[in-house]
Amino acid sequence: MGANNLNVNSDPAGSRPSARHRSLFNSIKFFVLCHSLLQLSQLLVSGYMKSSISTIERRYGLSSQKSGLLAAFNEVGNTILIVFVSFFGSRVHRPRFIGGGALLACFASLLMALPHFLNGPYDYTDRISSSGDNSSGLCQSGRPFITSSSNQSCSEQESPAQQGVYPLLLVGQLLLGIGAVPIQPFGISYIDDYASKRNSPLYLGILLAVTSIGPALGFITGSIMLRYYVDFDKLYKDEIKLDSKDLRWVGAWWLGFLVASCLLFLTALPYLFFPRDMPKEDGADDVESRPDSKQQQTDPPQELSLLQFLKSFPRIALRTLQSPIYLLVVLAQVNLAALLAGLATFMAKFIERQFSQTVSFATMMIGGVSIPLAVLGTVLGGVLMRRLNLSVSGASKLCTIAILLCMFSATPLLLLGCSTQPVAGIFPSSNRTSSAELPCSSSCRCPHEAFNPVCGSDGVEFRSPCHAGCSIVEKDAGNKVINYTACRCVGGLGGGLGFASPGTCGSGCGHLLRPFVVLLGLTSFVASFSQTPSYMMILRTVPAEDKSFAVGVQYMLFRVLAFMPGPVLYGSVIDTTCILWGKKCGKQTSCLYYNLDRFRQRFLGLQVVFVCGGLLCFLLTVVVLRRRAGRQEPEPVGKGGYELVNDQKTTEKNSCKEKELKGIKT
Repeated sequence: MGANNLNVNSDPAGSRPSARHRSLFNSIKFFVLCHSLLQLSQLLVSGYMKSSISTIERRYGLSSQKSGLLAAFNEVGNTILIVFVSFFGSRVHRPRFIGGGALLACFASLLMALPHFLNGPYDYTDRISSSGDNSSGLCQSGRPFITSSSNQSCSEQESPAQQGVYPLLLVGQLLLGIGAVPIQPFGISYIDDYASKRNSPLYLGILLAVTSIGPALGFITGSIMLRYYVDFDKLYKDEIKLDSKDLRWVGAWWLGFLVASCLLFLTALPYLFFPRDMPKEDGADDVESRPDSKQQQTDPPQELSLLQFLKSFPRIALRTLQSPIYLLVVLAQVNLAALLAGLATFMAKFIERQFSQTVSFATMMIGGVSIPLAVLGTVLGGVLMRRLNLSVSGASKLCTIAILLCMFSATPLLLLGCSTQPVAGIFPSSNRTSSAELPCSSSCRCPHEAFNPVCGSDGVEFRSPCHAGCSIVEKDAGNKVINYTACRCVGGLGGGLGFASPGTCGSGCGHLLRPFVVLLGLTSFVASFSQTPSYMMILRTVPAEDKSFAVGVQYMLFRVLAFMPGPVLYGSVIDTTCILWGKKCGKQTSCLYYNLDRFRQRFLGLQVVFVCGGLLCFLLTVVVLRRRAGRQEPEPVGKGGYELVNDQKTTEKNSCKEKELKGIKT
């Protein structure tokens, strides 16, 4: 009924009663509310994907490089199509394009969860099937093995559904990126066009504040979902043998995508009812700023064809990049964006491995500590800049100080960690054997694919009870394993046979987790201080006619130089620290054990490299601005010296006037 009224009364400047019927979808305040919820849902999907990437990696046997490529693949479609968004602008029905993009993202989110329903239950490789004991995983020397079950699982691994998992996830990520293209730029421009000049900054501030918590909610949602076993919908409760502390645990990564898909669908529906052109807020006080006003009809730059726009794109981009301040600030932001992209994707995995924590806890640390502190730092950076009324030069100094402090807080993170726990036949390298099989368990005929970590009573970890030479298992009344005994490879008291408890021994670094999280949160807080000042430097150092284009080029460089290669680079670095790769059906899967010292040094060392790159660019910005100020010596400006571009223009105009006067005199 509301929709019918909207169609009947869609003429501009309707009567008062009809306006009352159409007030909801002709209210810019309601649009701001809807758009805040939509961007919250869209960024929740992005944050959730990063929170569950290591779980997907373990579930489908991916390397960190492949999972990094998967995490970054949504930027591919986004980067290709973002150029066209800046062209179409207000030429299209923006609310419907936003709704269409949200529905596409909804479908993509469903597509991301689809592999779970196309494949069978998660099969972790710790079982040895024999005639005398059914999948006990114990040392069973001299007993014949039955390989039919393993052959059956391998045939499932080679099925089209299993082989199509990774391409399907890539397509889902690609569509997520494409669906997100119109949401933010069209939404912000729509609000700016139809809100009053007085309220527009307030609405945009509310929008950014609400959407900034989207990634944090994504990580928190991931923390909740990953506490449930991946196949809780396929197995009875008593059939689930793993707990969340087990290295083989895989949480319900698919569940969050279903929740996010529902949220995207619900938040997309209102956009089908918003009009293309909305009455200006507070009457006609800013009619001239409407995109459909008469001024637009006489404005020739707005009538460029798509072909003309594409031809002019490289020329304007080159002109924008020739500004040294703009180029240096964007390069500094690219360094920090690459740092953010890698840490957001793999920091939860680092905490899980380095400090022997569960995946859900590690994800909660990112979503509940680091991201909120980064948002707070961004807001305070803007408040500080406004309170001090900083000029472009002052903003560059603030950015330099923030990144310098960030480097001081990030460097000690390299020292907070422990070495990999002793793992028989694997670590340290002096004890490493080609098959990770010890002489004491050679007669057990342990399969190379077995992975069910146990911790010996002597503090040495083994990759399975079979590799520890254990032949007896003790269970409680609920059929849960308590201990493995009669273990040949575990040193017992008095030189007898030792025992082993299920689960990893852990790195022994749990006591360092709290100072690590404190320093990580401090680093996020301090580094984010530079975000608002750096954006203001970009807006204040390019000509007014190139301002929106400069922001578009900035975001495109973010994606091409940071968001796409960043996770892949971090994933490749992490893969170099692996000391034992998993195997399933003769194929390599995800990493089972890392050299934690190398993991920490290379993963966090790469973070320090990016911080130093950002610091160098901001330092060069200070130098360039100081030299430019020395050459020009501009007069002081009232509003904190924000008129750098205007100063350049006025000096050029004055020199032109002087030349004209000299020509007249002669």
